[in-house]
Amino acid sequence: MTTSTLPSLERLPRQNATHVKNKWGEVVRQVRQSGSVAITNHASVEMVLLDAATYQQLSDDLQALRSREQNQLDELAQRFDERLAVLQQPDAAHRVDALFESAGKLSRLGRKRPKAGATF
Repeated sequence: MTTSTLPSLERLPRQNATHVKNKWGEVVRQVRQSGSVAITNHASVEMVLLDAATYQQLSDDLQALRSREQNQLDELAQRFDERLAVLQQPDAAHRVDALFESAGKLSRLGRKRPKAGATF
């Protein structure tokens, strides 16, 4: 059973705790057959028994997910640091002020005037 095919908790085969205690061999066979069994106490699921292969796959998938998330966080941190470095340059404040002052103004250096689209 792979993690992509794990049934929801509600759909797992169930065994009550007393049956597990008294009929361990049967429960082990059921876990090997289905991959996992929900153990109940007073009709409430308290734990899930997994076969070793399913547990290992879950563990591997979790580690891969954590690694992927860390790589994404590292990439975002690097991009942030690069942008922050630009803002910390000595002339950054002057460049930002110039940008805000030019808002809405067109440069006459060979640029054409904007045109509204045909549907405007």
